[in-house]
Amino acid sequence: QVQFVESGGGLVQPGGSLRLSCAASGFTFSSYAMSWYRQAPGKERDLVATITRTGRRTNYANSVKGRFTISRDNAKNTVYLQMNSLKPEDTAVYYCHTEVMVQGYWGQGTQVTVSS
Repeated sequence: QVQFVESGGGLVQPGGSLRLSCAASGFTFSSYAMSWYRQAPGKERDLVATITRTGRRTNYANSVKGRFTISRDNAKNTVYLQMNSLKPEDTAVYYCHTEVMVQGYWGQGTQVTVSS
């Protein structure tokens, strides 16, 4: 079955950086676009970034453009989210996501806290 193992979250000061990883299994990773979402306390889950199956095209939420970079390594079945210049408003649980045969799948989430 489709599974994700996310890692890389933690506590970081404003202006700092983190790199999230999401290792996938149970499907042909290189055949599907991948996304990162985030959900802050009391808020809806929002799309952060998407990458096509080849990695040639990416899209970002306006709030993270120029600060976050999504990438993937199809040989490792892993998608990454490099987060720079972090702000307190980036605090959230971050989830990786894909849709396989119109079924959506989510990772367990990794907590990112930006605070001094």
